[in-house]
Amino acid sequence: SYHAYFDYHQVMNLVEDLVRYVVLAVHGSLQITFGDKVIDFSGPWKRASMCDLVREATGVDFMSIDNDEAARAACKSVGVHVENTASWGQCVEAIFGEKVDHTLIQPTHVTDLPFEISPLAKNHRDHPRLVERFETYCCTWEIINAFTELNDPKVQYERFMDQVRQRETGDDEAQMLDQDYVTALEYGLPPCGGWGMGVDRLIMILTNSHNIRDVICFPTLRPMKE
Repeated sequence: SYHAYFDYHQVMNLVEDLVRYVVLAVHGSLQITFGDKVIDFSGPWKRASMCDLVREATGVDFMSIDNDEAARAACKSVGVHVENTASWGQCVEAIFGEKVDHTLIQPTHVTDLPFEISPLAKNHRDHPRLVERFETYCCTWEIINAFTELNDPKVQYERFMDQVRQRETGDDEAQMLDQDYVTALEYGLPPCGGWGMGVDRLIMILTNSHNIRDVICFPTLRPMKE
């Protein structure tokens, strides 16, 4: 979903209000039980940058690291494996994935992600290595991903081409060039915020379900034996 003339801070407010509305409508309360935990949606939800959360968990301050080699060494120092070609941003993401995300039980907006792992988000207004993006976590799961949208076609093309180069060096998760999207931006896109929600994960939380197959109408099944 896009919202014209919103940035990612305003999108944070929007999705927080939306989820609170749904939780209250379903349960009649903003405190619900998931497994053995009480999840409090009343807010305001915690907001913290990915680099700050990594620093809190490991002591590694990526904002003071200025090159890829030092970032890879930092990963090694805390026992996180990364490839020899991993960039600064990929190192931040790797440590976050191993040391932080499983600790995010209460609703938390993880903000200001590295631009190298966010090819569709607008550059951060204060930090050139970051973008204006957030991921909302709850019960250790990412339930929302959102940006201040990148609406400059030249910058978007450069970002795509950088992703293409990463794919050529073996990064299967890198994006491919979407020329149609770049062309659409050339026609014009107003400043806007965009977000997507993992509705299935939110439903799992609302229904205290621990298997995603329980909340999907037509889950993938194993082949029947002859």
